[in-house]
Amino acid sequence: MATLRLRQLVTRHVGPIELAVAGGECVCIEGASGSGKTLLLRAIADLDPCRGEASLDGTPCASLPPPLWRRSVALVAAESQWWSECVRDHFAHGVDPAWLEQLALPVASLDWEVGRCSTGERQRLALLRSLMLGPAALLLDEPTASLDQDTTRRVEALLDDYRRQRQAAVLWVSHDAGQIGRVAQRRFILRDGRLEEGGSA
Repeated sequence: MATLRLRQLVTRHVGPIELAVAGGECVCIEGASGSGKTLLLRAIADLDPCRGEASLDGTPCASLPPPLWRRSVALVAAESQWWSECVRDHFAHGVDPAWLEQLALPVASLDWEVGRCSTGERQRLALLRSLMLGPAALLLDEPTASLDQDTTRRVEALLDDYRRQRQAAVLWVSHDAGQIGRVAQRRFILRDGRLEEGGSA
């Protein structure tokens, strides 16, 4: 059960940030557009330059090769990158058919071309791609922004199952107050580069 911990983390106009997300905990961050929520997640994922420290289970990000860190602390971006035309090529570690079903994706979707997928399908496939790596911490940047209500609830349920079963630390950026109320144990507002406690969800 690994804790994701940020100590004096600073990136561009965000920070310094002090935060600990325990294993099995979901912490949500909300804030105005441009407040730096995505910048914060990218810094934690070691994708953008930053000062300070991010650590997982006491192991600092700086002590690990970036690919190993990003496998353990996985960022699911609002718009994920795809490096091959076929969806299946992005699942070197296989796919759990039950997870495909839970996300309302047919098994045949693995043989689709990425270019024929809708925004919502790509969003769900990108989430599944990250979950199949078995990360100990998840950084979620509005993972249901392009989904209808039913599919949103499916994603929330899958992430809740993953968090509980794997005791994963989850840091979830969302603009949806209802969603935050459903999924978060704690919530924060990112304002003027600082996290303000939003109370228990």
